[in-house]
Amino acid sequence: MPVSTTIHRPARCRLSFLVALACLHMAAQAQAQPEPSLVAAAALPEVVVSGSRHEQVADELPLSYDVIDARTLSDGQVRNVREALQDLPNTSVKLLPSRFSVTGVTSATGRDGNTGINIRGLGGNRVLLMVDGVRLPRSYAFRTTVFDRESLSLDLLKRVEVVRGPASALYGSDGMAGLVHFITYEPGDFLKGRDGQPDKTLAGRIAAGYSGDNHGRSLAGTVAGQASETLQWMVTASTRRAHELDNRGDVDTPDSRRTRANPQRDRDDAVLGKIVLAPNVGQRHVFTLEHVERKQGIELLSSRAPLPLVGTPAQIAGAITGESSERSMQRDRLGWNARFDLDAPLADQVQTTLAFQKADSRQVGTSVRQALPLRIRDNRYDEKTWQAGVQAGKLLRTGDWAHQLTYGFDHVNSRITNLYDGLNPAPPEVFPLKRFPDTRETSSALYLQDESIAGNWSFTPGLRLDHFSLDVTSQAGFHPPARQPGTSLSGSAVSPKFGVLWRATREWSVFGHYATGFRAPEAGQVNGYFENLAEQVVILPNGDLKPEKSRGVEFGVRGRLQQLRLDASVFSNRYSNLIMDAALIRGTGTAADPRVFQAINLERARISGFEVKGRYDWGQVAGGKLATSFAYGRARGRNLNTDAPLNSIDPAQLALGLQYDSAAWGFALDARHHAAKSAKDIDSSTAVKPPNTQFTIPSATVFDASVQWRVKKDLRLNLAVHNLTNRKYWLWPDVYGLAAASTTNDAWTQPGRSAHVSVVMDF
Repeated sequence: MPVSTTIHRPARCRLSFLVALACLHMAAQAQAQPEPSLVAAAALPEVVVSGSRHEQVADELPLSYDVIDARTLSDGQVRNVREALQDLPNTSVKLLPSRFSVTGVTSATGRDGNTGINIRGLGGNRVLLMVDGVRLPRSYAFRTTVFDRESLSLDLLKRVEVVRGPASALYGSDGMAGLVHFITYEPGDFLKGRDGQPDKTLAGRIAAGYSGDNHGRSLAGTVAGQASETLQWMVTASTRRAHELDNRGDVDTPDSRRTRANPQRDRDDAVLGKIVLAPNVGQRHVFTLEHVERKQGIELLSSRAPLPLVGTPAQIAGAITGESSERSMQRDRLGWNARFDLDAPLADQVQTTLAFQKADSRQVGTSVRQALPLRIRDNRYDEKTWQAGVQAGKLLRTGDWAHQLTYGFDHVNSRITNLYDGLNPAPPEVFPLKRFPDTRETSSALYLQDESIAGNWSFTPGLRLDHFSLDVTSQAGFHPPARQPGTSLSGSAVSPKFGVLWRATREWSVFGHYATGFRAPEAGQVNGYFENLAEQVVILPNGDLKPEKSRGVEFGVRGRLQQLRLDASVFSNRYSNLIMDAALIRGTGTAADPRVFQAINLERARISGFEVKGRYDWGQVAGGKLATSFAYGRARGRNLNTDAPLNSIDPAQLALGLQYDSAAWGFALDARHHAAKSAKDIDSSTAVKPPNTQFTIPSATVFDASVQWRVKKDLRLNLAVHNLTNRKYWLWPDVYGLAAASTTNDAWTQPGRSAHVSVVMDF
């Protein structure tokens, strides 16, 4: 029975346009209002929640953090997570071009899109991603099937908080390398006036933009209202349409010699709805509904065989003459967050969380071969997750000491399924099948943190006890016939942490932090099974995997002077039981001795480095304010088993910015210097197949310029030019796994010079 390759687009996505039109209508009728106070006054301290699980002045945290606020995202015309985090030291996002073959025979590079965020040399699922306290789906990777992690829309975000280093003491599994927390808007962000109190009954925002490097168009609209003294509501919708991201490749042939980007069409739609109910001063409820979907169609010209076809009759018959891929991702979240002020002996305040999230991903690849039947691969990966939590806070005073206790309980239950279908499977496989059996992953945890303050000192010990289990719920469809059934496993982890902060003066503070992290094995690693007789390859499951672990130490200093804001830190992290997903354990690749791969606990690693970031205000210049921002980070890492360098370490990056702001105009010039990745910093043996060596990248300096015209207090026009000098360059996260001898490495270059424009109107 043929497999359909059409991915239907639900009609509800048109809500994006309807909300934007409603915004335009109400904006035209709205009277002039005071300028929205979405940007806090400079004198107000920055407050974050991710570093301690409760609202806290950021500078009181004994650890490194970053906050990207809504104005930075909007004015910077940020379209994806990479752009949002691009100026943070020792932080990167892998964002590959769509250049692969459907079955992965030639290359799977580019199949995975945005596979995750790298913090201080470690990334992927080892960095925990959350939205409003709810865990985002993991990236799933099994041989030629990969689904990425960017299942959110930045148009919905109020800010992004980044915690560097192990975060499992507060958030559990997957917080080995750090945490990135995406926090969405609430109605009050639009309804409040200059004094921070609600002074509008109806407000909102409209934003539209165009990006020259992918011919992308975007439209977003928000409407927020005050229905009564106790009820607020908000609806935000956004839509984007784009094509392939440009590069500096110049070979335009429709075959494997191609270095230009493959033709591509993207469609992203998102809707966020919130109701905030505050029946009295001691109670607050937030009900959230979020829907995000992304669709992508790719014409894989780069996987076609060059003409005229050459080779043996069998090679010519199997040559690819046409190939395409369709991808879709949909994530739905329904959540309830509540806060109760109790003033009880055990708690001053209790917060509760209950959320359901459903994420579906699908990839459909179609291959037309010269003389062989049509080949289709239809891959699906689904997660359904319930998350519940109760957190209490209590302030205690004993003599000169004050203690802010935070304690609670977390529970997460996820049901994970996959399905591999299509036409013409590779023997001995029979479609449909499952790469691993249906699985239920659960985790339950108790945590406690005490922020103790005495004079100019703060001490923050914390402890979390986690129990996790991975249970096979059904063997049906598991690679029939699998050589062995799927296995279940369970385990526990204890994650302590301890932080110290000393306020040396009003302007300077010093901090130190020790933290641990862990990551439980995943379903695909424990039970993933694959067998291909044509390639003489077998991938075996491993039910004996142990959790990965990390231990990190950090010391830092903060300066908050009248004109200078400075943060500097040094860190050292050790990792053990790191899971290598596909380690070759035996075999030569013959029919009698196939190559056998398995996920195993093998690697131990150490990563250390430093980071410096800040801002200097020059004061009044020519009627406006002039400031310089800076950020620099560098890390080194080694595999302690082999003493080889870690390929996951990014080269050093220096980011410099010059900003000028007056009442009507703003101007910014940003420079980013990416250091080279040389051969001595690469372990080629684990990057590419011998005798090949890994492709290295030269250093590069790239300049961006932007101008903002504040037409009036509630209307902003942003113009930007990226890569002013049209520099040809590569970024290390994108080229890992490319052979130096390849003639198509220009396909992984970054876009050249491009123009971007957006307009934002508040009402």
